Order: sequence, then structure tokens, then C-alpha cells
Amino acid sequence: MGLSLRVEGLEVPGPDGRVLLRLDTLSLPAGARLGVRGPSGAGKSTFLYAIAGLMHGARGRVAWEDTDLLSLRTEARTRFRAETIGMIFQDFLLFDELGPMANATLTAMFHPRRRRAPLRARAASLLEQLGLPETPRPVATFSGGERQRVAVARALAADAPVLLADEPTASLHREAADRLIDDLAELARARGTTLVAVSHDPALLERMDQVITLQDGGLVPEDTVGAARTARETA
Repeated sequence: MGLSLRVEGLEVPGPDGRVLLRLDTLSLPAGARLGVRGPSGAGKSTFLYAIAGLMHGARGRVAWEDTDLLSLRTEARTRFRAETIGMIFQDFLLFDELGPMANATLTAMFHPRRRRAPLRARAASLLEQLGLPETPRPVATFSGGERQRVAVARALAADAPVLLADEPTASLHREAADRLIDDLAELARARGTTLVAVSHDPALLERMDQVITLQDGGLVPEDTVGAARTARETA
């Protein structure tokens, strides 16, 4: 089952001291699917990495259930992230010389020995569900869509209650993107995973329970978003 999220007074400063992201409040129930949209440079990826506890100097409160991630020391924050959050990156971050199973089970080395066999079993099951049967072929020979599905299996294999995805369909052609969206949305629903996906892809955003818009490092009120959409549709 996923975790609920509560963000309060979040600020992320840049290297020059300028605030890259400011978010007063945001709530997300456990198991919900949140889409995050906005123009390039709006703060979408900053938001995603901030709620993963990966933004240095971030201030405020990012609470996954009762754990305020930003109040934890570095070691505790890293441990919480390893146990709780799966991440899918836009550029896959796979080891090209390894096969799909080896890539999907890489996180096993960071878990206690007793958890490694179940993790490997889940990875094998996920790869099969995602249409990637066991093969010795290195992922360097895979298509973009296949590589991203390996990344999805890796993120979900640890059975993390939270999944964060940064532009997961950006480097895929339409057919591969649509298949990944189906897989990602269905797997998250079936497992009760809390999913937060940053994306420019309308097809992905349509599958989310809630969509927020970021612009210039802040949250755009929904009435503003609706007015802009209406203006476009009637133009």
C-alpha cells in the first residue's frame, strides 16, 4: 500500500540563493496518482527530487505518512529512500552491459540478505508482466521502450510504496509511450502504489487521479489553469 504525502512551506534554493521552488501546501492520499505538468524550467524535476529528499538545502516539511523526510539526517534520509521510494529517470540509468534481470535487481545489494530473494522474484515477475522474458542479451541492444520498462521493473521490484517518475515517456515513440503508460498506471493501481509523475505527455497525465501545474517555481491555481485551457479550446 502506498503512503500519503503532505508538503508544507517547501522552499528549494539554487546555488546562487535564488528560490527555485516554493510550495505552500500540497496533500496527496495514499495510493493516489499525481501528475505534475508545466513548461521547461518551471520546477517540476526540482519538486520531484525535493519530495525524494534529494535537493540540498531544501526547507519546509515533506511528510510521507508520519516521516518528515527533510528533518532526517543524511544517513537516515538515504535509508528511508532506499526502503520506501522507487525512482524512474528520463534517461533510464541502466548498466548497458548487463541484462534486464541484472539491472532490475541491482537494488538487492542495498537490502538485507533476507530481502534479496523476494526482491529478485518480484523483479522476474515484473519483467514478465512487462513483456520482457528472461534473456542474456544486454540492455544496450534493447529499444527505448524496452529499456524504460526495465527501469520500471527495477523501481517496483523493491516493493516500494512510493514511485516517482521523471518524464518517463519523453524519449519514447508514441506506441512505446502508450504501452509504458498502460503498464505504469495498471501496476501502480494494482499494488496501491503512490505515484508521482512529472510529464509533458497529455496521455500520461490523463491517467492520473490529480494533476498540478507548476510555473516559475510555484503552483498555478486550478482556476487559472482551467481558464487558460478554456481560452485555448475556444480560440
